[in-house]
Amino acid sequence: MARLSKSSASRLLYTLCASPPLPPSASHHLQSPLASLLLSGSRLRHFSSGNVARAAAAAKEDKVPWWKDSMDRLRNIGISAHIDSGKTTLTERILYYTGRIHEIHEVRGKDGVGAKMDSMDLEREKGITIQSAATYCTWKGYQVNIIDTPGHVDFTIEVERALRVLDGAILVLCSVGGVQSQSITVDRQMRRYEVPRLAFINKLDRMGADPWKVLNQARSKLRHHSAAVQVPIGLEEEFQGLVDLVQLKAYYFHGSSGETIVTSEVPANMENLVSEKRRELIEVVSEVDDKLAEAFLSDEPISSADLEEAIRRATIAKKFVPVFMGSAFKNKGVQPLLDGVLSYLPCPIEVSNYALDQNKKEEKVTLTGTPDGPLVALAFKLEEGRFGQLTYLRIYEGVIRKGDFIINVNTGKKVKVPRLVRLHSDEMEDIPEAHAGQIVAVFGMDCASGDTFTDGKVKYTMTSMNVPEPVMSLAVSPVSKDSGGQFSKALNRFQREDPTFRVGLDAESGQTIISGMGELHLEIYVERIHREYKVEATVGKPRVNFRETVTQRAEFDYLHKKQTGGQGQYGRVCGYVEPLPEGSPVKFEFENMIVGQAIPSNFIPAIEKGFKEAANSGSLIGHPVEKIRVVLTDGASHAVDSSELAFKLASIYAFRQCYSAAKPVILEPIMLVELKVPTEFQGTVAGDINKRKGVIVGNDQDGDETVIIAQVPLNNMFGYSTALRSMTQVDFVLIEFLYECHDPRRLTHLLLVQGKGEFTMEYKEHSAVSHDVQTQLVNAHKTSKAE
Repeated sequence: MARLSKSSASRLLYTLCASPPLPPSASHHLQSPLASLLLSGSRLRHFSSGNVARAAAAAKEDKVPWWKDSMDRLRNIGISAHIDSGKTTLTERILYYTGRIHEIHEVRGKDGVGAKMDSMDLEREKGITIQSAATYCTWKGYQVNIIDTPGHVDFTIEVERALRVLDGAILVLCSVGGVQSQSITVDRQMRRYEVPRLAFINKLDRMGADPWKVLNQARSKLRHHSAAVQVPIGLEEEFQGLVDLVQLKAYYFHGSSGETIVTSEVPANMENLVSEKRRELIEVVSEVDDKLAEAFLSDEPISSADLEEAIRRATIAKKFVPVFMGSAFKNKGVQPLLDGVLSYLPCPIEVSNYALDQNKKEEKVTLTGTPDGPLVALAFKLEEGRFGQLTYLRIYEGVIRKGDFIINVNTGKKVKVPRLVRLHSDEMEDIPEAHAGQIVAVFGMDCASGDTFTDGKVKYTMTSMNVPEPVMSLAVSPVSKDSGGQFSKALNRFQREDPTFRVGLDAESGQTIISGMGELHLEIYVERIHREYKVEATVGKPRVNFRETVTQRAEFDYLHKKQTGGQGQYGRVCGYVEPLPEGSPVKFEFENMIVGQAIPSNFIPAIEKGFKEAANSGSLIGHPVEKIRVVLTDGASHAVDSSELAFKLASIYAFRQCYSAAKPVILEPIMLVELKVPTEFQGTVAGDINKRKGVIVGNDQDGDETVIIAQVPLNNMFGYSTALRSMTQVDFVLIEFLYECHDPRRLTHLLLVQGKGEFTMEYKEHSAVSHDVQTQLVNAHKTSKAE
């Protein structure tokens, strides 16, 4: 389609928006990107000059922007949860019911196909999501962009990236496991990015399912102001359907894949329960919505429409979390959840997004979120595709077109958009343009994760996402020297794609060190090097990322003086180092408090650089020094011999001189560990945690199981899964694996190794080690250096 002028495009889109719905068969033939953004909510007309004029006049009279209907019918959502709560299974059902896929495959399917959103071979083999995957679908005339995220804590950056750019989310909770450690982490991430959310209690068909227990856990552990909007008809094997508390209708899901929904009246034996739960729902929403509260306190009858509007207002305001129920695996409750996404989660223009104006000292600017404004887009994820680098973009304002020149605000470079695509897992659909609110991908643009793109009319940058620090390292090297090039290429690619994956070089041994969020994280990358680049790698023993810090103030006064004939080196620095206060957002702080010109100002950056370089390797065990403040109070320079190099060297030697006087200590990563074990093994497991120098901070009873929350040094957690299995005995009749697994060979393997206990852990903080551990680490470091 030829490119239209702004005014003609506006008229065309308004005419499309004002049209009756389009039959599904015709929607596939809409080639215009702007028309397709309206999806199936519009019908093509014959564009006579009279039609266009009348549409333009109507638009002027009603003052309805051309994009209003398109934006109202758009939802950007993410699906997040604890590992094995059923996120990918739920996404698979959503894609099936919306017509994006034509048959359902399971996460660990015996047909060897696997779920659509788990496109990587490793994901299908291990039955876990490793990378977040984007797709889109249409439901009742609305376009829904979905990002399915991993549940394992090692891949938490994928959840961070997704939530940074989404307008709403579904938090999936297991009806048996309830609120688990990663559920809490994901919910914290949703709060950080102020994402409105729905909760979906999944797996109601499983033995031990108790949605009301999970709802109470969400209120107590996640501090959700929530209430159920549905009541299940039966549980476990008797789970048949759901009662909608808003519409007061019962839904049953028939057909081989639950595609036929039968609506009926509320069962007579459930009327009292439904009445009680509906009143509870109204009460909870009334506490955060004044309009509903007024009607409730006046004892006025509350219609379904009034209640639905109140739930929507409260959810978008992030004051309420509606709770849906079902079983994705058994094809029950997914379609009402999709209706809930449309009814209760916001469209892009109902969400406030901010940018920082670089021309006005990073002043906060509220973005309109409309296609009328200047282009503002955020690159939130990079991936190496078959055709080069694939950059995922969330467009916050304006329109982006194939062939346009856009500016990377972070680097100042002007780049062309060679190819624009919409993603469906690992499949792509070329589109000529996309507008605000869309999530798209661009090929062939050189940029970094977190870069902002504009059309040059404004100089805005979006706020960055939170990137956690790596907690574990491995030494890796290619088995064959001939594969060094491919090995380096793989590491460079993975570093660009994943901000939590770091690559460094050990200065002493010359080994390549990779760092990440945990054993599984690094194991996956080593396996990917082998599979995707055909490079066999030798892997060393996992190493914990220790840190060093100082505990008291120490003065330094160092003169670096060297004469070798010709111009010499001269630089003197005086000052002190001290620990930063607790909770400081920075890890290293440098302050120049020199009064006068004892040291010329042009040498100050070299001094700061010298101290930063020295802090990269502490003298205790050679790990980086953090939480330290360096203050420069005095110094001296020479008219001829002083140089940037002289002052940089003076700073490095001054740091080493005063470091031991500042009483340095070693910091180790502490993990927050959540264990779930049968009550009879509680004593054994708690004793083992104490042996590992862990501190138990929580102990809760969950039916026949005990939930223990502890803080344990990561260095003492290697091989813990094997230890936990032996402590909690082997169980040959685990129902969970019968539920999840269809491959009998894999089932046998799992049952042979699985104990009755399970655990998850996530990074909490770096904390000082005990004196005896510090002595051991220092001695080990000295021994390795001597060798």
